[in-house]
Amino acid sequence: MNSTKKDQLLKLRAKMAADKTLPLRKTATCMVFGEGNPETKVFFLGEGPGYWEDQKGRPFVGNAGILLDKLLHSIELERKEVFISNVVCFRPPENRDPEDAEIAAFKPYIDEMISVIDPKIIVTLGRFSMGKFIPGVKISSVHGKVHRIQLNGKEIVVLPMYHPAAALRRNDVMLQIKEDFLKIPELLNEIKENKEKTTQTEQLEII
Repeated sequence: MNSTKKDQLLKLRAKMAADKTLPLRKTATCMVFGEGNPETKVFFLGEGPGYWEDQKGRPFVGNAGILLDKLLHSIELERKEVFISNVVCFRPPENRDPEDAEIAAFKPYIDEMISVIDPKIIVTLGRFSMGKFIPGVKISSVHGKVHRIQLNGKEIVVLPMYHPAAALRRNDVMLQIKEDFLKIPELLNEIKENKEKTTQTEQLEII
């Protein structure tokens, strides 16, 4: 019997929790794996857990998380309808930026997480998750712009955005992230329309 996506994610979480080679473990309170709907079309990838995430073991539950929830509501989505994780799953000390080697250590797990969920859209929040898919660019020049890349043999949309924490610090970034979020329902509608066209074509071929 085939295991469900939820089962596969639970196994991946247990494997990550047991991996003593992962960096940042010693200074963190707990692992923040990620949460949400395994069947979602939209995957949000941030940078790393902060203080409250480290305390509660959940991604985006501090002030940046409150803003993320509001941004989701603005496009009529709920947190439980999407999936949210980070490029590192233990909190860097003093909320410092994750280092390249730390991101690389978590990469196999994040890649497998994305592979299991198989989303249509990956929204990167901040420059570190953006760099995973679109290296060598500045977030100021590419935020809100649709990038279509090949991932696991399939075309996927990567939509880079500023991190919500940056929006809390700067009004101009707040305006930009609100505008960028409006691209998500547009993309979901496009995906739905393309699926319907494909289904109609397949039905015609059968007839």
